[in-house]
Parts: sequence; structure tokens; C-alpha cells
Amino acid sequence: MNCSRIVAVTVMLALSVVVLAQSGQPGPVRPDSTASDDLARLQAARLTAGGARYLVATQAEDGAWGAGPGRLGITCLALKALIQEPSVGPQHGAVKRGLAFVRRSARADGGIYSAEGLLKNYESSVALSMLAALQDPAFRKEIESLQGFLKDGQWDESEGKSPDDPWYGGAGYGTHERPDLSNTQMMLEALRDSGLPPTDPTFKKALVFIQRCQMLGEGNDQAFAQGSSQGGFIYTPHGGGESKAGTIMVNGREELRCYGSMTYAGLKSMVYAGLEREDPRVRAAVEWIRGNWTLDQNPNMPASQAQQGLFYYYHVFGRALDAFGEAVIADRDGRTHNWRHELVTKLAEHQRPDGSWVNEADRWMEGAPALTTAYALLALQAAHGQ
Repeated sequence: MNCSRIVAVTVMLALSVVVLAQSGQPGPVRPDSTASDDLARLQAARLTAGGARYLVATQAEDGAWGAGPGRLGITCLALKALIQEPSVGPQHGAVKRGLAFVRRSARADGGIYSAEGLLKNYESSVALSMLAALQDPAFRKEIESLQGFLKDGQWDESEGKSPDDPWYGGAGYGTHERPDLSNTQMMLEALRDSGLPPTDPTFKKALVFIQRCQMLGEGNDQAFAQGSSQGGFIYTPHGGGESKAGTIMVNGREELRCYGSMTYAGLKSMVYAGLEREDPRVRAAVEWIRGNWTLDQNPNMPASQAQQGLFYYYHVFGRALDAFGEAVIADRDGRTHNWRHELVTKLAEHQRPDGSWVNEADRWMEGAPALTTAYALLALQAAHGQ
């Protein structure tokens, strides 16, 4: 960076700080600015600092966040966000209290999950990602136990499933629950965060399940996908296929409808499993994304459901595109999108004065501000720095 560039960036950052301080709200990211990356990072830092303050202020006395059966999972997500937040970090008292709460749910089988056992895979996955974020050798044994637990819970030969079974390679909420792409991508993300390489058999087995969630007849051997060229993803191939977005007419025939959160989950999982960007399955997923680009809603959900799962979508959007490794995506109309800038700008629009985020379309627990705030922070961290 030459001297004039340094001066220009410094001046723009200084001016932006003045403007932000006067307004009390983050300003818009201008993608045409030569210093837009610097401004986006500055804005992301302000947003995450505000969200972190909210989480620290709302932590319960026992160290947890949220209420009801979802407390353990929400707490793990909130902790990971705080651990990765420079203004908080792993040594903060809130992190230590939350960590103590989580570790009280450690089980003899290596998992970390609530007593009911209904969310074993989900809770253990987010616990593993959180512990890995600490980057502390003291937790190596717990991390290895969680890795083993998640690998053991994957549907494969040890559960009597052969590769031609639609459940093969997937993960579900509990050991005996049917697998779905949401749980499978969380498992893979946790294993990847904790250092498991894509050459591990767990990723290869999962890839069998993942491609069966893609509406792509060329790569999916399930009957519901034959003849489809959508390229996006659905929730599960179980029972003839299920999409949380319902169905859609494509060239005069009814097909399961792909939607954004699962498509980004599918793309991310394929990348984690080692597929190259020129692989037809990856290309098809990216082409679907190009044709359904939006941060205003969970893409391609029916209008009445368009805001459902929005913050889960933001989280998986950030992790997927960070893993994919392209800073700019061109949509089918030829418009280019710096996804990092657009994600920061959109989350700035949604942040509430107290630093939190919440989804008024309260489905999948997104009416709980601790959960949606954690999702937002993790999305921003994926976009800028973590």
C-alpha cells in the first residue's frame, strides 16, 4: 500500500468514526469506495461489539442464555461468538461462567447434551465448535471425546446402514432420529472447526447424504430428484424427500422446493468435504445461489415464510461463502455482489438499539434474541476475521 493510499484510508476511517459517533448508528458500506473493505471491517467491529455487550448483559446467573430445552445450544453459540469477539475473548468472566454451565452437561459417552437427549448431535456439535474456538490445549481431551461422539452418531455401517440407504452418512437430532442436512452440516462444521481433515471418512460418508439433499438429477440417485436441474438443496431425502419450503412447479412438473439456508449449508458442506469448485455439484449449487441472490429474506422460501430462519440463513451464508473463497459473486443478471459488505450492511439494518438482533417471524427459536444475536455475531465474524 503506497503512502497516498495509507493517507486516504486513514482519513476515510477517521471521518467514518466521527460520523458514526455523531449518529450513534453504523453507516452504510459503500462498495464503490477504494477503502470499502476497511470501512466494512470497522462497521462489523462496531456491530459485533454492540452485540457482545448485549450478550454479556443478559447472561443468566447460572451462566446460560435462553430458556427452555434450547438453552444449552444457544449458550454454546453465544459463547463461541464472545470467544471470537476481540472486546471480550476467552478469559472474560461471562465466557468462564458460560463454559462452566456447558461442561456440566458432559456425558459419559463423550457428548455434551441436555438430559433429555433429544438434541444430542446439535448440542454436541455447537459445543465442539465453541471449545475449538478457545484454542486451548487444556480442552484437547474434551474435543477428542466430542469428535468421537459425533462420528459414532453418524448413520453408517455401525447402525446397519449401507451406502444405498438414504440415511447413510447423515446426522439427526438424536441417535435414533432421521438425519437432515441442518444437523449434518452442523456436525461437519464442528469437526472441521476442531481440526478434522476432509480426508477423514466421516466427511466422505456425509457427502453421500449431502448430495442426496441436492435437487440435481445428475448427482442425486433418489427418485424425487430425477430430472431436476434446480441445483439447490432441501432439508432431507428421508421418506421420499422433505423441504421446509414445500414444492414448486418446474417446467410443468412438481418438485421439492430448494431454499437458501439449506443450499448454503449444502455448498459449505461440500467444500468442507473436499470438493473442488469445478465439481458439477458445486457449480450447480453456486448457479442456484446466483439465481436467488438476496439478503432480504431466506431465499426462495414461499412469501408467507420468507422471513423464517433468516438469522440461521445469515450465519450459514457467511460460513459458506467464506469457505468457498470468492469475495465477489455475480448474480444471473450480471450484477456483482461483495457478499461481505452486503452482509455487514444488512445486519446493521437489523440491529436493535440495545445491540441485539431478533426475528419477529419466530420460527426455529429465532424469537429468542440471544440466539439471533449469536447467529448475527457469528455471521459477521465469518465475514471479517474469524
